[in-house]
Amino acid sequence: MQSNIKVIIPAYNEEDSIKHVIAEIPKLVSEIIVVNNNSTDNTATVAQEAGATVLLETNKGYGNACLKGLNYITNQIEKPDIIVFLDGDYSDYPEELTKIIAPIIDDDIDFVIGSRDKELREDGSMTFPQIFGNWLATNLMRLFFRAKFTDLGPFRAIKYEKLIALEMKDKTYGWTVEMQLKALKKKYTYTEIPVSYKKRIGVSKVSGTIKGAIFAGVKILSWIFKYSFK
Repeated sequence: MQSNIKVIIPAYNEEDSIKHVIAEIPKLVSEIIVVNNNSTDNTATVAQEAGATVLLETNKGYGNACLKGLNYITNQIEKPDIIVFLDGDYSDYPEELTKIIAPIIDDDIDFVIGSRDKELREDGSMTFPQIFGNWLATNLMRLFFRAKFTDLGPFRAIKYEKLIALEMKDKTYGWTVEMQLKALKKKYTYTEIPVSYKKRIGVSKVSGTIKGAIFAGVKILSWIFKYSFK
């Protein structure tokens, strides 16, 4: 089965990593979209030179960047079959995209999360706030929704039409958990694929600061409790 696959990469000050990410994305992808989230470095130039379509989103926030990329795609005449989200910090292994999309192509699964299993993670690649936040959020989803998620991993793939139907709203750190919660509510089929994970290039904008970690945690929990009592 031939599928039209597009990748959206939110990026803020990733000039040292973005070219590596783009270079290692499998050639079967029809378009790589890097959303420059108001970077103060040369992220946009490096990404464009590496062959990506570069969009500018001046409003900071992971969700804002993802929404910008998605809006760009919805305005195209030919729509993709699958959207893949991938971070620009080179902590994921872009070549594993083929593993992420396989359940969609081979088994007609709606939504796939790349789970950062402990056995496949480089030591120190995830901070304690990340590990604890994933544990808490996925356990709450299991408690309230009987979900089987083990991670909120940013490396993920979803059928384009299913993604549009979710009507995504979150503009900051709640984007990933919002997608998972809405997919559960709509009873999408989903699965997780174990992926490798390494130390990112540069400092994390979320887990690298106490403020970022707290804000991300609050956003994630607010989405979970909002949907728990709907």
